[in-house]
Amino acid sequence: MTPPTTTASTTTMLRPFATPVPLGFLGLAGGALVVSALQLGWIPAHERHAVALVMLAYAFPLQLIAALLGFRCRDTAFGTAMGVLATSWLVQSAILADGPPAEVRHTLGLFLLITAAALLVPLAAAGRGKLVASAVIGMAAVRLSLAGIHQFTQSAAWEDAAGATGLALGALALYAAAAFALEDTQGRPVLPVGRYGSGARAVEEGAEPGVRPLL
Repeated sequence: MTPPTTTASTTTMLRPFATPVPLGFLGLAGGALVVSALQLGWIPAHERHAVALVMLAYAFPLQLIAALLGFRCRDTAFGTAMGVLATSWLVQSAILADGPPAEVRHTLGLFLLITAAALLVPLAAAGRGKLVASAVIGMAAVRLSLAGIHQFTQSAAWEDAAGATGLALGALALYAAAAFALEDTQGRPVLPVGRYGSGARAVEEGAEPGVRPLL
């Protein structure tokens, strides 16, 4: 007599999360605005240690937390971007606090350019799923590139360009943080974030972060 056949089944449980996007973008905005103020001369050079402290105590932990939660929510592009940016603040703050940036300008310049290139990976992965979020990541890459070129050239024009781009980045990141926070708390889009494809459909159907495919 043939024994009955049993089929093993696996159940996957998805847990909703609050979106970490506002937290990550607020960390980015704070760091970018303070660094831009230093680059544009609004903050005197002798206060660079205070700027380094803002990078270390504010921008770094907020973006690190956002990166970890982004991976928990299965958004590889966002988690990778936040992780790269978080560690970039850590490195920059250590260099800035250690001494005059001119003494390590080639190392810092190369690091900034490498970080900008690294952001192209999550930017490519994000695609057109969330245009506003992609614009924030793209502008962060541009700011890092300009800052890196300034370190190599020591040209005031490149420094001003990096500072101006950082101000624009801070404003865009603040908008994105507000838009995603309102979307999450209201359960529907309030400000445009440029969602397309499966991500847009998931939000329209009421799927929460951690369940839908994109934050």
